[in-house]
Amino acid sequence: MIEYDDGMDKKIAVIGYGAQGRAQARMMHESGLDVVVGVRENGASWDAVSKDGLPRATIAEAAKQADIIHILIPDEVQKEVYETEIKQHLTPGKTLSFSHGFAIVFEQIVPPKDVGVIMVSPKAPGPEAYQVYKDGFGVPALVAVHQDIGDSRQVAMAMAKAMNFTKAGIIECSFAQETHENLFSEQTVLCGGVTELIKTAFEVLVEKGYPPELAYFECFHQMKLIADVLQKEGLEGFWNVVSNTAEYGGLTRGKRVITPQTKEAMREILAEVEDGTFAAEMLENLDSLPEMRKKERDHPLEIVGKKIRAMFQR
Repeated sequence: MIEYDDGMDKKIAVIGYGAQGRAQARMMHESGLDVVVGVRENGASWDAVSKDGLPRATIAEAAKQADIIHILIPDEVQKEVYETEIKQHLTPGKTLSFSHGFAIVFEQIVPPKDVGVIMVSPKAPGPEAYQVYKDGFGVPALVAVHQDIGDSRQVAMAMAKAMNFTKAGIIECSFAQETHENLFSEQTVLCGGVTELIKTAFEVLVEKGYPPELAYFECFHQMKLIADVLQKEGLEGFWNVVSNTAEYGGLTRGKRVITPQTKEAMREILAEVEDGTFAAEMLENLDSLPEMRKKERDHPLEIVGKKIRAMFQR
């Protein structure tokens, strides 16, 4: 259990058992905290929780039992689940916890003033965070307090410590800072920017008559190697690793790809994130995702990519 100097104990309900839910629930449970996992009865995760040896309950029952309700389900369903399963059990003095601030920042969830609202957000995918925890260390994490009822920061830090995040380092921020930066980086770099850059470069080579297999290797396959070096060594170390030819080409041509117009588009995207335009659009248009996924699946890059990736399977 989370123990305080005044002797209080806190029970944590982890709502959801996806990649983050499973990882965080297991880390806190294995560190000795009193955890119950709230999932849909007989849903896909119902048996998985039991196999992992963690207590389970319906979402409503877990919320009723817990002092801390840690919501780790997708952004687009949090409002409905909160309204139907959690809200009635959010009594004064309890804490509502998240790993991403979307629902709070864009007011999908508006908690009562007499409950704590905190964030504990590992900066790594769930499986990686859990593996690092098992190795005896932890990944860095963000901690935020949106609504303080006296011990809210202490609760957040206790959860972070139990998952070994404090061994790597904690960065304190606001819900808005985490949410806005996360959405912006996903759209401009990590998800939107990098995939469009790869596809466009691939298309240019193939349209000019270069073999798609070679284009795939040059524009897509080697991205992991580049990302690993950048993450480990930073920009200076990266330029030291690549050839002089690659360094000169990158330093002299990169800004012809990422132009002032690109930067202005990024500013527009950030403004749409900050003023809620993106959140409203996303929630309104989620039913268009299957069509967009099909378009990605049918792209020539993905078609040749499946063949190339099969070559690396043993």
